[in-house]
Amino acid sequence: MNKFVIAPHFRLQEWVAEEKGYFRDEGLDYEFRETMDSSTGHGHQLGNKVGAFQSIEQGRACDISGACHWTVNVAAAKGHAKLYADAYSVSPAGIFVPPESPIKEPADLKGVPISVGYQSGSHYATIQALEQYMPLSDIKLSFADGLLFSRMELLFDRKVPAVTVFSGPYYFLEQLGFRKVIDATFMMASMINGNPESDDVRKYFRALRRAQRDIDLRPELYTHYYQKEFPKRFHAVMDTRRWGPGERIVFEPYTKEVFEESQRWIAERGIFPDGTGNGAYENAAVTLAAE
Repeated sequence: MNKFVIAPHFRLQEWVAEEKGYFRDEGLDYEFRETMDSSTGHGHQLGNKVGAFQSIEQGRACDISGACHWTVNVAAAKGHAKLYADAYSVSPAGIFVPPESPIKEPADLKGVPISVGYQSGSHYATIQALEQYMPLSDIKLSFADGLLFSRMELLFDRKVPAVTVFSGPYYFLEQLGFRKVIDATFMMASMINGNPESDDVRKYFRALRRAQRDIDLRPELYTHYYQKEFPKRFHAVMDTRRWGPGERIVFEPYTKEVFEESQRWIAERGIFPDGTGNGAYENAAVTLAAE
């Protein structure tokens, strides 16, 4: 039997559960490894219009992974993975500009290229935040600047005017005085890749639940884990003592109503030109809580 593969995904919970032995306590036979090459940045230079959805299409190298709920929703509806419906996450996110930028208000972002990941959380979240202020035609998104850390670096180096980032990069830019123009907090979801044992999936999430409780109680003890995934060039200037806990796992169902409402929202904005898939919630989602 293959080992259950665990890969952290820009959040603290897997790091906490690993180092505190929670996966071992659950009896999970697993391998823990980084798959996104975040510390080198290589895994974030994917090219134009290549983002979270495309990485799911190609197949991810771990048994459970995460992405924004919109992308997981569509990927599951298209048969590329199964949406784990017994929990979801919420991640702080925002659109940031340099401190010297003339952009002060959300309306000032009209026609300004905002670097986001294609069909990734920042893509949807930017639209969701800004459509309160302007029509979709006035929201200008740039998909050529890579995934999370790549976009953060470009803003840090003043090579792009605005980016949408979440979790660790959100706190880092905030620490350095970059200005958040508007909050873009969004929901994330987990997906099951391949066919891991259902009991292993339960063990994994029981361990994460313990880790989440630890983070809720004493977040300042665990924010140092962000450094494990950050590009090394920034380690010397990071002060994670000032940072927040980031993505929070909510152990409540990702329901059929949420699935269907999200499908409609995505379709109305034409984010997937070929449609959002034909998979019904019952075929796209997996629930293990009642078993």
